[in-house]
Amino acid sequence: MTAKVFLVGAGPGDPGLITVKGLQCIQQADCIIYDYLASPTLLRHAPETAELIYVGKKGGDHTLSQDGINQLIVAKAQSGLTVTRLKGGDPFIFGRGGEEAEVLIDAGIAFEIVPGVTSAIAAPAYAGIPLTHRKFTSTVAFVTGHEDPTKPDSSIDWASLAKGIGTLVFFMGVKNLPQITRQLLAHGVAPQRPVALVRWGTTSRQVTVTGTLATIEAKVKAAGLTAPAIIVVGDVVTLRESMQWFDRRPLLGKRIVVTRARRQASDLVQRLTDLGATCIECPTIKIEPPEDFGPLDRAIENLAQYTWLVFTSVNGVRFFFERLNARGLDSRALGHLKTAAIGPATAQKLARFGIASDIVPANYRAEAVVDAFRKENVSGCRVLLPRAKEARPILPEELTKLGAHVDEITAYVTHAVNEQADGLIEGLANGAIDMVTFTSSSTAKNFHALLPKERIDDLLRPVHLASIGPITTETAHDLGLRIDVTADTFTIDGLCDAIVTHFSAG
Repeated sequence: MTAKVFLVGAGPGDPGLITVKGLQCIQQADCIIYDYLASPTLLRHAPETAELIYVGKKGGDHTLSQDGINQLIVAKAQSGLTVTRLKGGDPFIFGRGGEEAEVLIDAGIAFEIVPGVTSAIAAPAYAGIPLTHRKFTSTVAFVTGHEDPTKPDSSIDWASLAKGIGTLVFFMGVKNLPQITRQLLAHGVAPQRPVALVRWGTTSRQVTVTGTLATIEAKVKAAGLTAPAIIVVGDVVTLRESMQWFDRRPLLGKRIVVTRARRQASDLVQRLTDLGATCIECPTIKIEPPEDFGPLDRAIENLAQYTWLVFTSVNGVRFFFERLNARGLDSRALGHLKTAAIGPATAQKLARFGIASDIVPANYRAEAVVDAFRKENVSGCRVLLPRAKEARPILPEELTKLGAHVDEITAYVTHAVNEQADGLIEGLANGAIDMVTFTSSSTAKNFHALLPKERIDDLLRPVHLASIGPITTETAHDLGLRIDVTADTFTIDGLCDAIVTHFSAG
């Protein structure tokens, strides 16, 4: 095998800022060697067989020295692996990517550089600070904040920085902020020059503190700001007052647990993240095929006998069509059937297979589907209902009362998941969670089962609980869980809107 190493900039923290090529390098890697500042979310795009190696590179706390990292990269490549070296920000801007490239050259190993969005640009942008602006300055300089500005052999030309550059950006300089401000003041920069520190830029943990050279030390100390942070010095900092946008997102800083099955969690995670929240994925359920496909296969073989096909979830649509396709059939086999979907998400999933729903109730629950069927003449009709193994009985019961012959078939099963129970309990105990969301009764039941019974009240007392609708809320109440938020519209968007309203109300 021909070894190759990709030195990839992971971006500043927001996983959405990874480049297309950087993402491809992650997806194709045999081995990923990653830093402290590389978003863990990006690692989910790695192949299941990829070896993931964390090497730290946190200020003052390195899991592995730079020499050790260099040797590790070479060793993995020499064993014939495709290696992606994932580095926070850009590998060639204070990322020591140049040093790693030199080692690869010496070892005769092929490599590519994949630039990343540097935090020097991204963090100020997310704070509403443009580094250049023709009304303020056309020059900008990036400076390391690690170097002690007071040492005799400093490589920083402070006089030139103070007089010739409009905007200064210091990397990882929180610890040396007092020395940086003193050097700038000593070389003629006015005490009134605006300064901003942006901590954890582009992430939901972002915090920005502004002041002047004369006041910024005291303000940073009062705010308890620590690394990692970018320091911006220049008149452009004043533009933040009108340009800040990221800080105004309604859920910024909120830490929200998503208990939905991992395969389905992405839409809720994305929506909450866009609103500013930090999402903690802790699936309490997983969706799997039934042990025996026999009943579903027989129903598919006898589709001609049915008048209605009713779906009560996206999962029902997914597993039904997977089985339909496995038997060599497609949507054409459903041409004679009328269809019903419990809500818009289910209807949209069905539409992807070219099937338009004849019934989509305004209220997304089984009772509403029954009400819609009251307008149809279903007496004597056969209804196929592929859904979860353990689902609410109201729909088949009420359709039967209307004279329909209902075949309720297991299309999928829901199993409890507890792999992340310890981390969840620790997060609740440490006050690191603001809210837990439930998108179904099963997520609420299995979440409740994960917690030690004797600690449930203490663990959940400071935590807000949110439910997608009244059925899920009723289940939670039966378990003794206090629900603070119940969505009026029983969809992901409705749940997110309700969460925003809840936190906005204080």
